[in-house]
Amino acid sequence: MGDNRLEPLVLSDAERATLQNWVKRRTTAQGLALRARIVLACAEGGSNIAVASRLRVNRSTVTKWRARFLRERLDGLSDEPRPGVPRTITDAQVEEVVVRTLEQSPAGSTHWSKRELARVVGISPSSVLRIWHAFGLQPHRVETFKISPDPLLVDKVRDVVGLYLAPPANAAVFAVDEKPQIQALQRTAPVLPMLPGVPERRSFDYVRHGTVDLFAALDTATGKVIGKLSAQHRAVDFRDFLDEIDRQTDKRLVVHVICDNLSTHKAPVVHRWLLAHPRFTLHFTPTYSSWINQVERWFAELERRCLARGVHCSLDSLKTALEQWIQTWNESAQPFRWTKTADQILDRICRYCTRISEPDH
Repeated sequence: MGDNRLEPLVLSDAERATLQNWVKRRTTAQGLALRARIVLACAEGGSNIAVASRLRVNRSTVTKWRARFLRERLDGLSDEPRPGVPRTITDAQVEEVVVRTLEQSPAGSTHWSKRELARVVGISPSSVLRIWHAFGLQPHRVETFKISPDPLLVDKVRDVVGLYLAPPANAAVFAVDEKPQIQALQRTAPVLPMLPGVPERRSFDYVRHGTVDLFAALDTATGKVIGKLSAQHRAVDFRDFLDEIDRQTDKRLVVHVICDNLSTHKAPVVHRWLLAHPRFTLHFTPTYSSWINQVERWFAELERRCLARGVHCSLDSLKTALEQWIQTWNESAQPFRWTKTADQILDRICRYCTRISEPDH
C-alpha cells in the first residue's frame, strides 16, 4: 500500500497503554520495543517515510509493522513462528528464563549460570544459552562506570569536543597524556610461534627488567604522535615534554593541548612555562573522563599492537621498540574521527543519570 493511500492507524486506550509499557519497560526485548515505537509513531499520523526518518529505520520496516498491526493488532507484533522442528520450549518457559535472569538471582549467588537456571526452569542448559543469545542477555558479564562529579563538566565537554569538531584556524590541537610504568617483560621460557591450528604460546610468568614512562601528544588533525620517554612523570618531566611539542610544532601556529586533571599538569613549574610560551593553552578534560581524550585511543593501539605480546630482555630493548613503533605509526598515520557532538554526549549522560536515579520497581 503506497503512502498516499495509507489506512489510518487508530489505537484504543488499552492498546496505547500496552505499547507505551513495552517501550518503557526495561525488560522488553529491543525488537518488540522498536515495533511498539513504530506503531505509536504511525498512530500520530504521517507517512511511512516520515516515521522511518523520525525513528531512523528503513521505510520497509515501518511498512511491515504498520501492516502487521492493522491486520492482527497487538498479536501481530510478536515474531511469527518459522517452519522447522516443532518447538519443545513453551512461551512461558522462555518468559521465565528472561524474567529470572533480569529480575532475580539464585540463593547465595550474584547471577545465574546456565545450568542453575536450566535446573529451575526445567529445560536444558543449551536452551537457556539460546534464549540468552536471542534476547542479548549476558549475566556473566559486568561493566563499570563512573559519573564525573566535575562541577565544570558541561563547559569542559563543550570545550574539548569543540576543539575536535571545529578546531581554530592557524592552530594545532594535541591530545596529551602519559602512560606510566610500562614494564620491560621477558618470559621465563621461549615463546612458541604460531602454527596452523595452534596459536602462539608463551609462559604465564615473566621477569621484569625495569619500567619507563611514555609521554604522547596526538595531533588530532593528522594522527601523528610526538613521543618522549622518561624515567618518571613529574611536573618537570611534563614541562620538558611541552618543550618537545614546542620544538616540533610550526612556530606560526597557536597550540591547544588537551590533558587530564593530574596535579603535575597544574604545578607552578608548568604555569611558569605557559607564561613564557603564550601560544600554548591547556584544556582540561572533566574528572574521570579519560574517554574524551583522543590520545587514549592511540594508547589502546599501542597496548594491543606493541606491548601486550612484546618480549624485552632489557629496558633499552623496550625503549627501542616504543620509539620504532611511534616512527612506524607516523609513517602512515590517520586521524581518529570524532563523531559525537557535545550536545549528544551531554544528552546521553543526562539520560543515564535519570535511569540510575529512578527508584527500583
